[in-house]
Amino acid sequence: MTSAFFEPTPDPDRFVGTDNCHAPWSPSLQHGGPPSALLIRTIQRLPTSIGGPAQISRFTVDILGPVPVGEVTVTARVVRPGRTVELVEAELAAGGRTAMSARAWRIRVTELDLPVPAGVVPVAGKLPGFPYGAVDPPALPPEPGPGEYAVPMWNTGFAKAVEWRFITGDVAGGSPATVWARPRIDLVAGESPSPLSRLVMLSDAGNGVSRVLDVDTWWFINTELTVHLHRQPEGDWFLLAARSTLEANGTGLAETELFDAAGRVGRAAQSLMVGPR
Repeated sequence: MTSAFFEPTPDPDRFVGTDNCHAPWSPSLQHGGPPSALLIRTIQRLPTSIGGPAQISRFTVDILGPVPVGEVTVTARVVRPGRTVELVEAELAAGGRTAMSARAWRIRVTELDLPVPAGVVPVAGKLPGFPYGAVDPPALPPEPGPGEYAVPMWNTGFAKAVEWRFITGDVAGGSPATVWARPRIDLVAGESPSPLSRLVMLSDAGNGVSRVLDVDTWWFINTELTVHLHRQPEGDWFLLAARSTLEANGTGLAETELFDAAGRVGRAAQSLMVGPR
């Protein structure tokens, strides 16, 4: 295994995706997680127009076509500047075309004596109205979880480059799942990835860990990924509490609540396109 998902080039906007990026569907195509993380990395590095500290509150990436394993170019720009909020756009191009486009809202961060009503966000326990209801995550298991997925095609590329520790659900799929995960390698060789880039990368795996169909006979590919955050993530381990809902007409939705070791940070959603292999 090479040391990262992407190798840098002399051009700061250009990177080469390694075999660690490839999806279970094809060894020549990237899983959506690594290039999504590369987009958020580029957005984080873009100077902000906000006069002071700011954080990303929402990130959406639209997958316009397959991303081949190999060379990609990523760029970003502020399209709606402001003193308290700004909108950033980013694009990932491969093979002479735009393969992914992303938008992110950045909001100013300041210390406020905010009168939050009691019980709106309990310190621990349940948060009504969310699929899993949890505020505090379960403890990270002291021992590693299953080392391989039950399906051999999921034991290479991106899936192998991530450490998975299942709390509920199963590596064989078939039900909602709660799983701690962390990338085993860096996003870009020679760099320490930000917690947000790690989280975004893992968020794109929600439909995979909660899959309900046999992957030998069906595919369920997300056309986009949207991540909402109420606080910024910390650390390198993240918990995905994911479930997939599919319809007989070939559509679906994967919903994933996101946690770090300190508690809930937000949620992710993926629109799914389902069909026979």
